Amino acid sequence: MLEEENASTPEDEPAEMPASVPSSFNSKPIVIAAIVITALVLGVLFIYLRREQPAAETEKKEEAVVSVKVAKAEKDTISSEISAPATVAPAEQSTVASTISAQIIQMRQLKNEVVQKGEVLAVLASQDLRAQRDEAQAALNEAKLNLETLEKVTIPQTSAQTEKDLSDAKANLDNVRATYERRKVLYQKGGISLKELEASELAVTNADNAYRLVQKNAGLNRSAVNPNSRSIAEARIKQAQDKLKAIQVQANMAEIKAPITGVVTDQFQFEGEFAASGARLFTISDLSQVIVKAQFADNVVAGLKTGDAVSVYPTSAPDERLTGRVTLVSRSSDPQNRTVEVWARFGNPRGLLIAGGAVQFVVTSDTVDDAIVIPLAAVTLSASNADEGTVMTVGDDSVAHETKVKIGIKQAEKVQITEGLEGGETVVIEGNYGLPDGTKVEIAKDDEADKDKDKDKD
Repeated sequence: MLEEENASTPEDEPAEMPASVPSSFNSKPIVIAAIVITALVLGVLFIYLRREQPAAETEKKEEAVVSVKVAKAEKDTISSEISAPATVAPAEQSTVASTISAQIIQMRQLKNEVVQKGEVLAVLASQDLRAQRDEAQAALNEAKLNLETLEKVTIPQTSAQTEKDLSDAKANLDNVRATYERRKVLYQKGGISLKELEASELAVTNADNAYRLVQKNAGLNRSAVNPNSRSIAEARIKQAQDKLKAIQVQANMAEIKAPITGVVTDQFQFEGEFAASGARLFTISDLSQVIVKAQFADNVVAGLKTGDAVSVYPTSAPDERLTGRVTLVSRSSDPQNRTVEVWARFGNPRGLLIAGGAVQFVVTSDTVDDAIVIPLAAVTLSASNADEGTVMTVGDDSVAHETKVKIGIKQAEKVQITEGLEGGETVVIEGNYGLPDGTKVEIAKDDEADKDKDKDKD
């Protein structure tokens, strides 16, 4: 049987070969094709990745360069500034009122008009006052005439009569004395009686007394009567003048005159209305000089003093800057809102500041010369009220570096650097927020244009 099996094997093999050969022949090309296709795909993918890698690296490099705007850290003068809203008030203002009760018989439209000091602005009815003034004037004229009559007629006439009486008394005394002397001689010779002599002696005594009386009267006239009469007449004149003056003052009150030169900012009554005594008629404000009043917190105003520089910006012309000086820092604080009033005086020739208008009041103090100053936008503070922060500086390699700084005075858009910079550094003022340290930067082209514009302005 072994032999039969061995003998049959060679005979069976030729019959089985045709079936197995075609199966092995068909699988080999498929495998080869798969290998080739895989190689081609890997090659294409390799070429694609090789091409994309430089583009990705280039894009990555381009994204790392940040465009920024810069400025120079310069040495300059800087001052501390604090500001507050303020109100404009005239440096000189007068509210004119009626001092008598009367109807307004003349008053034009005055509001917003410029008036001069002493100009008649209104006239009140004053017929009674005019009648009283005429009566007082007549009394004054009479008193003056009485004095003139006294000086030119009464006193000279009295003096002449006194002189005549004095002369008559002297003549009578001399006459009775001469008679007495003659009778005395006759009596000694026995020509007359003693009684007649005594009668003559009595006549001398009476004449002498009469003469002395006339002398005393003449002295009294010269020393008392005439001067007193003159004084009385002069006093009556003074009395009449005072009365006339008082009436004239009241009559003048009927003419309302401008007490100052300025603009009529308010008019309260008009022609034809009745003005009571003390009633306001109009307000005049001198706006050539104004006082601006601001309220500052009491913990801020401690650093302010008289003479500090002040700037205000009128609402009507916000680009206009007017400068002045602090003239008053109040010594009292408002207990409710804890503010202190600060005044400053300004010239106002163009009328930009109006009475009652609102302005921004900026006080400049604590000036530091030769300070290192950079734009405020260049500093990133650790906190809003902190005095420490960081600044991104750009070197010659165009790489931004973070620099820690301390700040001092802030003024508008500028800030003083007290530590961290020495001056001359280039600092990033736009694009610095969140900028990593060591970032490659490029300076924006319009920054150079802005610098050129600023130089042209200077």
